[in-house]
Amino acid sequence: MRRFVLLGLMCLLFAAGMARGQSRDDEGGGLKGADDLLAAVVRVKMKAVKGARSSDTLGEEREGTGILIDDKGHILTIGYVVMEAQSIEITTQDDKTVPAVLAGYDHVTGFGLLRALTPLDIKPIVLGDADKLPVKEPVMVLPHGGRSAATLAYVMSRRKFTGSWEYQLDSAIFTSPPTMKWAGAALLNREGKLVGVGSLLVRDSIGPGQAVPGNMFVPIDLVKPILADLIASGKRSGPQRPWIGLATEEVQGHLFVTRVSPDSPAEKAGLKRGDIVIGVGGNPVTTHEVLYEKLWAIGDAGVDVPLRVLQGAELKEIRVRSIDRNEYFRQRASF
Repeated sequence: MRRFVLLGLMCLLFAAGMARGQSRDDEGGGLKGADDLLAAVVRVKMKAVKGARSSDTLGEEREGTGILIDDKGHILTIGYVVMEAQSIEITTQDDKTVPAVLAGYDHVTGFGLLRALTPLDIKPIVLGDADKLPVKEPVMVLPHGGRSAATLAYVMSRRKFTGSWEYQLDSAIFTSPPTMKWAGAALLNREGKLVGVGSLLVRDSIGPGQAVPGNMFVPIDLVKPILADLIASGKRSGPQRPWIGLATEEVQGHLFVTRVSPDSPAEKAGLKRGDIVIGVGGNPVTTHEVLYEKLWAIGDAGVDVPLRVLQGAELKEIRVRSIDRNEYFRQRASF
């Protein structure tokens, strides 16, 4: 089985080399194309700013994978790896380490964008079309670490993903078997093009209630409309979503508050761990999806969010003044 997987892996890498303009008869060129793909995947290490709000849950030092996506040194990763970064360094496949800065962050998708401060002399990976990636399709997962870290996987499902931290994707990519180096890993299609960026290890890659472990990837299509904004101003343009700072868990049709972000709008309004969110305004909420749908429909960041909350045996009406989530985290200004 191991030999079969490795054979499939090499076939995909070879095919990727040919997709980059090499002749079918030019085996050396095909392998060079595969090497180019591997070289575009780098290690990302960061140290958080002093007093970073995310350090309690993510740590003061973090490591993940980044993907070079253009010839200007822009590197795409999953945002929590570089959230509130004081310093960032990237290390290439040939062990060259250079400094980088956080160029942009998008809380809606979860993408983080870096910019290397030293020329890398590496070919960027071409962005593919995630919408055309079917279920059961073989894919390549490339975390940093070179050829030995690359693995073959299969798309197990394409479906909505809803996180407990005010986060939702309409269509995430779920793969299996899982990689243990998922944070920022590159997901490549048969053509060797980037179709997703690694975000999470999950238990249910096929669907809810089906215990097949795997990984969740954020589709690359979500960054295309906002990439120019991230490069130019560090965040997507236009109105921002309201954010209140609640993490909740769905338990038998109830939303229990599991964490209230320190100094967040929710904490300032008096919400506490153990509370149960019953509704938004006059609308009952029992799932994350419904909660976010009602929350985000009220208006842009800064709007008051009317929550109905059960605190102990007392039902309370609590108004929470939302904010732009970008204003909450203590990121070193670099754009």
